Amino acid sequence: MKKRVLASVLAVILVLSSFTGCGKGEGTTSASDAGTKTETSSTENKKTETSEEASTASKYQTTYGSKKFDNVTIKVELFDRSNAPDGSTITDNKWTKYCQEAMAEVGINVEYIPVPRWDEVEKMQAMVASQTAPDLTLTYTYAYAEDYFNQGGTWDLSEFIDGEDQARNIKAYIGEDVLDIGRNGNGNLYGIVAKRATTAKSNLFIRKDWLDKLGLAIPTNPDELYNAIDKMVNNNPDGLTGVTGAVVWNKWNLKQVFSKIANDPIAVKVSGGGEDVIQDYYDPGMYDFYQFMNKLYNAGLLHPEYYSLAEDDFKSLIVTGNLAFTEYSVNGNVDVLRGSLLKTLKENVPDADFVSIPQFANVNDGNVYSGAYGAGGLIAFCPKTASEEVVEACMTYLDWMCTDKGGFVLYHGFEGEHYDMIDGVPVVKDAEYNSKDKDWIRTDIFLVGNQGYFFSVDDFNKCTAKEAPGFESYVIQNYEYALAGTINHDTSYTSPSTPDLITDLNIARDDYQTKMITCKPGEFDDVYNEYMDELREVGIDTIIAEREAYYGK
Repeated sequence: MKKRVLASVLAVILVLSSFTGCGKGEGTTSASDAGTKTETSSTENKKTETSEEASTASKYQTTYGSKKFDNVTIKVELFDRSNAPDGSTITDNKWTKYCQEAMAEVGINVEYIPVPRWDEVEKMQAMVASQTAPDLTLTYTYAYAEDYFNQGGTWDLSEFIDGEDQARNIKAYIGEDVLDIGRNGNGNLYGIVAKRATTAKSNLFIRKDWLDKLGLAIPTNPDELYNAIDKMVNNNPDGLTGVTGAVVWNKWNLKQVFSKIANDPIAVKVSGGGEDVIQDYYDPGMYDFYQFMNKLYNAGLLHPEYYSLAEDDFKSLIVTGNLAFTEYSVNGNVDVLRGSLLKTLKENVPDADFVSIPQFANVNDGNVYSGAYGAGGLIAFCPKTASEEVVEACMTYLDWMCTDKGGFVLYHGFEGEHYDMIDGVPVVKDAEYNSKDKDWIRTDIFLVGNQGYFFSVDDFNKCTAKEAPGFESYVIQNYEYALAGTINHDTSYTSPSTPDLITDLNIARDDYQTKMITCKPGEFDDVYNEYMDELREVGIDTIIAEREAYYGK
């Protein structure tokens, strides 16, 4: 069994470096008087504050505008996608300056710490272990954030958030249900979870123009998909050689096609913790999924180095017209954040068309299932290397992001410059200008909402369709297909043993997923069985038992 070196080192360092944190705060109370009503100065508050209110005021004031800090500096992690336009950097641009100016009004200085987006877990682990993590550290893996808290290395944020007069904008925007995702079983708030504007997750995309030229229908099952990819690669209608058949960048929906538990809501919850290593072990249908991937690979229809392909290289295959099929982010073909790939493809290959296709029916029961995110996105937490006042300022920073002047502006920009408000929807004025001016950074600098500042899914869908002029129908189709059939959501529950075991489980996953897909067909069973044995040796049965008990399986 692989030794849990990283986990052990983290445990020792974090425990040695920890000190007594805040106790559990008051019960959570949602505030109705958020937004501009809370953006008052400290002086104004004192004028209206009664003696009773003063005596019961929370120790930490984290509603933006309720306190003037004394030149406190906070370090905030910022995902870096290496896409800053000329004249800007990820840490020095129009939008970082906008945040810094807003926080300077309440005595907070903001310093941004860039972290490569696709290396965020490894960088986060290294920074936490070396006690150099930013005061606001980010991850999408809740188990890591909870593990750091359990080891005494991060703050319990409940005392900064739960008071009735605290973080009123956070409570109004994120909501109690999403906030509670960041709590453990004892009610400790180990991180602030971002609210997702939509839970739509993934789509299957294909070169529709190649299908048409070959006289092929849109595939509706794995066998038809294999045949279509084979024809597009080996009988390419444009006469291209060296075409990449498939890059399965995401595999959430393809896994649903082979799943043998997709029709069992409780089993889905047991295996649906957002960690696909759990599904690999618990769902016997994953044997068939990886065997299908192995078949693609050995036929030369899967990118030979898919497992180490950088996202920029993957996107380059699309825009140069050299990729036949992929599973990718829900709106990946026209999403401005991902580079408006179809628009660029059409500039390079005018008659090309790269479209989402309906999710395949499950091969076992004939029903359609779609994987979807849970209600929460990334989680932000505060290492113990941050002082109490710095944590208080960090929560104030997040609270400001939950206001119109904060998050709405960061995501949508300024009315008249970036959008016009039409029927209550911010409609983009110039998509090309926006993509260069703000869209490249907006989802990464806005930390309290994944996929934008919206209060409802309807608002999100209306606005997003307007952000891709000329491709509105693609956007609508993408979100329709991504949430077709029965929706199997990721869950937010982390079993007690998961934080301690997940690092080793994921090491085994990364190793064996590659081996299963790239081995010779005759070796597949042995490699698959080795994978299952390795997961058992690490201790995955303990996690399964805990999850089954929690969900009543």
